[in-house]
Amino acid sequence: MTASPPDGLSSDRYGSDRYGSDELGGEWRPRGRSAVPEVPAERDLVVELPDSGFVGAVLRVGLGTVHLEDRRGRVRVFPLGPGFLVEGAPVILAAPVAAAPVGRRRTASGSFAVEQQRARVARGSRIWVEGRHDAELVEQVWGDDLRVEGVVVEYLDGVDRLAERLREFAPGRGRRVGVLVDHWVRGSKEERLAAEALRGVDARHVLVVGHPYVDVWQAVKPERLGIEHWPEVPRGQDWKTGVLRSLGWPHATQADTAAAWRRIRGSVRHFGDLDPALLGRVEELIDFVTAEG
Repeated sequence: MTASPPDGLSSDRYGSDRYGSDELGGEWRPRGRSAVPEVPAERDLVVELPDSGFVGAVLRVGLGTVHLEDRRGRVRVFPLGPGFLVEGAPVILAAPVAAAPVGRRRTASGSFAVEQQRARVARGSRIWVEGRHDAELVEQVWGDDLRVEGVVVEYLDGVDRLAERLREFAPGRGRRVGVLVDHWVRGSKEERLAAEALRGVDARHVLVVGHPYVDVWQAVKPERLGIEHWPEVPRGQDWKTGVLRSLGWPHATQADTAAAWRRIRGSVRHFGDLDPALLGRVEELIDFVTAEG
């Protein structure tokens, strides 16, 4: 879930000459071979530039160009055409042909898309999440469904503000609130704060659920990022900084954290790239805030 797709890191940071000086230069194909096949540059296809040794997976295709990301997260842009290897064999890389839709289109959440329907006027009910990253991920996967249902997702800037926000919102009939909380485990601070917040409002119109992760980043399946599992970060350390340090990604500044999140979110194509512990809770909240009565 845009005019400027968020997947990958911007290739501009690796130099103003995006094509390089000699990435495709030279004649590396031996004479006498059979015709080189044309291969569509589908997302995640791994290709190699034989002259430079650069190996990367296809992130996206632009106007006559292909964006490749290597295993360290570096992104480079090359012109489509000859000069690539796939599994050691030379190919001509071409723009993929859009397939004709078969049957009803599905959204990123897996539901059937509702075609040619304007977004519904926003309901009085809301879904609240803890932070901006949570809101962006929910929008990316469930955005189509939420617009059809007229559900707005807002973020709290931390569960410690939940009691104050609930008092201001005054939940009631037609004004339900579904809350998604990070690190939702028995005996946690988050569980205690949520219980305290519910005492001051009509709890029949509020549903608080959560996922067990310290941060919503962990809800993205690690294999989408080419790692076996999310790193363990010792208690007392900033979790995001610790994760980026363990992965060998830049971590010194807020800009590094933002770039890492763009890369993580860009790896999510649909609901299958998220852990079921998050999927079930978001679906539960959508059902709750859209229920009549």
